[in-house]
Amino acid sequence: MARRWHLLIPLLIISLLLGACSRVGLAYRNLDVIIPWNLNDYLDMNSEQKSWFNQRLQQHLSWHCTTQLPGYLDWLDRLQLMVQNNQVSDQGLQERTREAKQAIAETAQQITPSAVELLQGLNDQQVKEMNSAFAKDLQEHQEQYLKPPLAQQIEQRGQRMSKRLNAWLGPLSPSQQQRVEQWSSSLGEQNQQWIANRAHWQAQFSAAVEQRQNSDFPQRIEQLLVHRESLWTPDYRQAYAHTEQAARSLLVDLMAQSTPAQRQRLLKKIDGVRKDFAELKCLQNARQG
Repeated sequence: MARRWHLLIPLLIISLLLGACSRVGLAYRNLDVIIPWNLNDYLDMNSEQKSWFNQRLQQHLSWHCTTQLPGYLDWLDRLQLMVQNNQVSDQGLQERTREAKQAIAETAQQITPSAVELLQGLNDQQVKEMNSAFAKDLQEHQEQYLKPPLAQQIEQRGQRMSKRLNAWLGPLSPSQQQRVEQWSSSLGEQNQQWIANRAHWQAQFSAAVEQRQNSDFPQRIEQLLVHRESLWTPDYRQAYAHTEQAARSLLVDLMAQSTPAQRQRLLKKIDGVRKDFAELKCLQNARQG
C-alpha cells in the first residue's frame, strides 16, 4: 500500500535510493502517486466508490499543488546550490532528507481523513480481496528480493543503484562503480529486514481494517499512515538508520569523485525536475490567482 509513497517527493536523494521517476512532474500527473495509500493496487472499488475516490483525489491534488509545490521548488534550489558549489556533505543531505520527511508527513496528514472514510465504507468481500492482494504483494517481493542467494541480492542491489545513478550522473567511473559495490555489500541482509517490516505493517493495517467500525479506527489509520516509523520492527529500525547513513556516505563520496561533466548533467537533471513542476497548470493558476 505504500509502494509509490516516495514518488511524492521531488527529491534526488529519494530518487536515487528508491528508484523514483526522474521526471517527477510527469509522475505527478498520475492521480495516484501523490498519496501514500495507492488503494487502486489493493482494492476492487465499485463505481460509487471510484467516483468518490476520484473526486476526493482531485481535491487533494489541488491542495498539494497550491500549498506544497512552491516549497518543492525552493527545495530544488537548495539542492542545486549544493551541487553548484560542490558542497554535497553529510550534514547537507541530512537536512534535505529531514525536509523530505516533513513533506511526506504533511501530505499523509492531509489525506488520512479521506483514507479513513473510504476504508470504513468497505464491505467484507473487499476487505478479503485487499488481504489477498497484500499476500500476493508480499509473495512477489519475497520471490524477487529474498529468494536469490545473498551474494546475488547484493549484486542486484548494486546494479539497481548504478542504473539510477547513470540516469542522473551519466556513466560511472571505475572507482565510482567500485564505491557502489561497496555500498551494496555493506547493506548485507537489508532485504530481509525490509520485507519483514513490510509484512508487519500490512498485518497491522489488515487488523485495523477488520475493526473499521470501532471508535479508535481513525487514530489507528493515522498511526499507520502518518506515524509509520512508530510501528517499525526493532530490526528494521536499526537497518533503516544504517541504510540512510550508508546512502548519504555513498552520495558524498560519489560527488567528491565526480567530474565536471557529471555535475553538469546532474544540474541539468535537477533543472528539468524543477521545470516540470513550475509548468504544472495548477501551480501556474494558483500564482495567477
